[in-house]
Amino acid sequence: MRVVLAEPRGFCAGVDRAIAIVERALEKFGTPLYVRHEIVHNRWVVEALRRKGAIFVHELEEVPPGATVIFSAHGVSKAVQTESRERALQVLDATCPLVSKVHREADRLYRSRHRVILIGHPGHPEVDGTMGQLPPGCMEVVAHTADVANLPPSDGRQPAYITQTTLSLDETAHIIAALQARFPDLLGPAREDICYATQNRQNAVKALAQECDLILVFGAPNSSNSNRLREVAQRAGVTAYLIESVQDVQPEWLQGVASLGVTAGASAPEILIDALLTALSPGGRLSDTLPAPVTQVDLLSVSEEELVFSLPEPLRT
Repeated sequence: MRVVLAEPRGFCAGVDRAIAIVERALEKFGTPLYVRHEIVHNRWVVEALRRKGAIFVHELEEVPPGATVIFSAHGVSKAVQTESRERALQVLDATCPLVSKVHREADRLYRSRHRVILIGHPGHPEVDGTMGQLPPGCMEVVAHTADVANLPPSDGRQPAYITQTTLSLDETAHIIAALQARFPDLLGPAREDICYATQNRQNAVKALAQECDLILVFGAPNSSNSNRLREVAQRAGVTAYLIESVQDVQPEWLQGVASLGVTAGASAPEILIDALLTALSPGGRLSDTLPAPVTQVDLLSVSEEELVFSLPEPLRT
């Protein structure tokens, strides 16, 4: 059996930065150090940081006044920012810079009296944080093309859309087309909101789908970008599974598979890929169940990523 690894896969610049913020803060300030919500959507990452001393909380009320708290890569609402100031918390913001860009765009559109429409998945932390940039009720959310028909008619303001950064490129294009059909004067962002890493990983999965019988996507069930990778593979006509670790792989999935594609969402660490390759190697947990031994491990590269985001000022020295 041939194994094909997608490139790029795994950590993006925003995730690298968020993890580095927690690690550097632990080194510089010690414990207790609090992190609001999962720093990124991956339990392996969260558990590794917890072992180093990070304390993960759901809400700021769990953080003692004056303590140091880190906001997750998904971003937070203005209400959370205000609460942190009222509680005199020392804040380190790990919000991905590309998410912050969407926040600024939402605020600019609102101030210029546009009707702001967010394409995204309700309940996702990034969507909650983006909606929280405006007063309640001042941003509308659509998750599917069918939602567009349920939007209220034009109210005289020019409609403008922004998007969650981790969506499917293809699905988002359909929603934008539906919005344009409903609102001919629709305004879009000058530059696509979907982040470079999401685009690159989806392009890599499309390339995998041309060569592989099965695709495994490493990522958490609550990871938006990981779920989109699985969906991209399935829309390309290839069976795909989202898994958190090699323990999730069912031997029957591999029956009849001549070429296995492997990728990982932007918050999934490379150690998960390494564990799969070990399990597929002679003597590994899955080796005896393979239709044929692994004879080849190839890299399928569609792009290179060199972007690096700087750390917050207090952590740069």
